[in-house]
Amino acid sequence: MRAGRYAAIDIGTVTCRMLVADVDASGLHELDREYAITNLGEGVDATGVLDARAMERVAQAVAGFQRVLQRFRTSEHPNVEMHAIATSAARDARNAGEFAQLLAAQGVALEVVPGQREAALSFGGVSGDFAGEDLMVVDVGGGSTEVVLGRAGSAPRSSRSFDIGCRRVTEKFFSADPPSDCEVARARAWVRSGMRSFFDEAAASGFAPSRMVAVAGTATSVVSVHEGMEVYDAARVHKTAVSREVLDAVCDRLRGCTLAERQRVAGLDPGRAPVIVAGLVILQEVMDMAGVSAFTVSESDILHGIILEAAR
Repeated sequence: MRAGRYAAIDIGTVTCRMLVADVDASGLHELDREYAITNLGEGVDATGVLDARAMERVAQAVAGFQRVLQRFRTSEHPNVEMHAIATSAARDARNAGEFAQLLAAQGVALEVVPGQREAALSFGGVSGDFAGEDLMVVDVGGGSTEVVLGRAGSAPRSSRSFDIGCRRVTEKFFSADPPSDCEVARARAWVRSGMRSFFDEAAASGFAPSRMVAVAGTATSVVSVHEGMEVYDAARVHKTAVSREVLDAVCDRLRGCTLAERQRVAGLDPGRAPVIVAGLVILQEVMDMAGVSAFTVSESDILHGIILEAAR
């Protein structure tokens, strides 16, 4: 490992996040996390372009991250190596180059990563907490969902990035408030049709993961909503085991709420309220296709993977 201070920025379809961490021989040590719901992918599935207002929201969030980062540039660490990636929304957009130029003007070099690389980075970030275990890592994002199989600490055995995410599903299928049973059923069928073959192939390969690990905002929200967290506590969420019964109870509760009601639910970021039902539906379908009855939530995710890769 190349010791030093690092920052990783992950610009997703719904959220924009930053992790600052020190890396040394003993591993990665978190210093700060920053988070903003910026909805970069708003409308991208229908239009194929990033909206100028959405790009500006991200630019403002990143500018705020850079101000925070200044606090971590010290005499001992005058340079903080920063890596910024963008995922599904930027991958899908014809004007991703314009977005990259906007951030370059702020001194941020943006890498738009393909789905397979996104999956590998997520797996690398998760692996450190489950050394030696055979895992299925699931990252439900706004525009895509990544599923990765492999032994923690080794290269992934197989992975797939699906153009199935909570914002994409919401925009494709949900117009009623709250979503109707018919809309949810159509969404479930679409998710299954898009992902089923991967799970069939995985089962045929004989690889049997001992644990499903779920990362990102949909999975973490299940815990915070279930526990009614008025203030989000990452330490409480990390490595929490979530049964299918708990997931179903949270999904049923939020499915029955209007958007305005969901925005007032303790433990749910109001900015995530428009897309949370779709995210929960995706998680349920993944569990069904994988044949698992529980998953473990991890706060170690793609941000950790970015930093660990940079430090190698």
